[in-house]
Amino acid sequence: MFKIYRSKRITLTCGKLLKNFREYASTKSPLQAQHTALYDFHTKHGGKMVNFGGYILPVQYSDQSIIASHLHTRQHAAIFDVSHMLQTYVRGSDAIACIESLCTADIKGMAVGQSTLTVFTNENGGILDDLIVTKISDEQLYIVSNAAMKSQDMQIMMCAKDHFTADGKKVDIEFLSTSDQSLIAVQGPKAVANLQKLLPKTKTLDEFYFLHTTVSEVAGIQDCRITRCGYTGEDGVEVSVPSAHVVHVTEALLNANEYLKLAGLGARDTLRLEAGLCLYGSDINAETTPVEAGLAWLIARRRRNESNFPGAKRILSQLDKQTDEIKLRRIGLTMCEDKKSPPARAGSKIYHKDKEVGYITSGCISPSLGKNISMGYIAAAHARTPHEMVQLKIRDNFYDAFITRMPFVKTNYFNKPKNSV
Repeated sequence: MFKIYRSKRITLTCGKLLKNFREYASTKSPLQAQHTALYDFHTKHGGKMVNFGGYILPVQYSDQSIIASHLHTRQHAAIFDVSHMLQTYVRGSDAIACIESLCTADIKGMAVGQSTLTVFTNENGGILDDLIVTKISDEQLYIVSNAAMKSQDMQIMMCAKDHFTADGKKVDIEFLSTSDQSLIAVQGPKAVANLQKLLPKTKTLDEFYFLHTTVSEVAGIQDCRITRCGYTGEDGVEVSVPSAHVVHVTEALLNANEYLKLAGLGARDTLRLEAGLCLYGSDINAETTPVEAGLAWLIARRRRNESNFPGAKRILSQLDKQTDEIKLRRIGLTMCEDKKSPPARAGSKIYHKDKEVGYITSGCISPSLGKNISMGYIAAAHARTPHEMVQLKIRDNFYDAFITRMPFVKTNYFNKPKNSV
């Protein structure tokens, strides 16, 4: 179990973390931003709002710093508004084939009610976006993808749909608008127990495992889709709720237990970094292949054998080590504690014996560990040597760091026991 650190250094860094997040958000968001259905609810509860991915969302709340919110999520549970994400339904007898033509997942081989993380790839094997695909039935999929890539993802899916229907195949796509459908994430060790209080007595989540989905009444609201997943490394769920009722459901969750609090995007970012999870546009992009990003496990065995996804030739050659083109690989880094140092932010350079060998893509002070952590890309030869010492160049000074296996903090997903049938 991780230790909770509340040092003076951590507290003083909170303001810098908020400033850094606001700077990141402002550079990544379009000028015209939208409100989610929870906007007034956020401001009422002291949300400090920023433009992120084209949506005005809370980076934190007035009752808690980002650090405190982060630690509260790890110890108890928190609610995040993630309505900015794109929710999509794909229907039709050829829906699975259509989406498989864009990504690396074996959706056909998934059980009904199962979800999977996957990636859209381009013809050069680069990652166009990461997304969760849920198999509702053999003729219906539910997809959640990134807000910042919403326009691109809609275009990608519509082009595939048009291609399939032009050949007489049956595919229909429904993109859910934030005005109609919202999405909240409830994350932390007490998240599911609190949600359970709002479900009908006949609906139990005791064997509702990680990356599975169900539809249920929540706090008296019908047809809410619950998916056991999240972006924090903790157990939890994402709940898709009709926007007209999302305030009611969120308030009901807050009233279910005094230990459940609202959390913003600042804590969500530090939580996902501790869990070793990628942020699209920072840690992965259209120039990065799944192999280089350490995401080779997203390429399903059947898809490898069929070699029929975008960029398959390059990705499979990297998997089979038939090429020496893999110059960089994603790694985790932990900075040495014996020297006081600032966290390494995106863009910081990695050196080994005075030679530049890589760069940082994400970094922060880990609230759970009390030390600076980061992820980035390093020359492939160094990626194979965990615990090797390197130097990070931060504001013209060099600081020692060790290559570290990720996640930095143990994940707590509610997985099905391996010995169960």
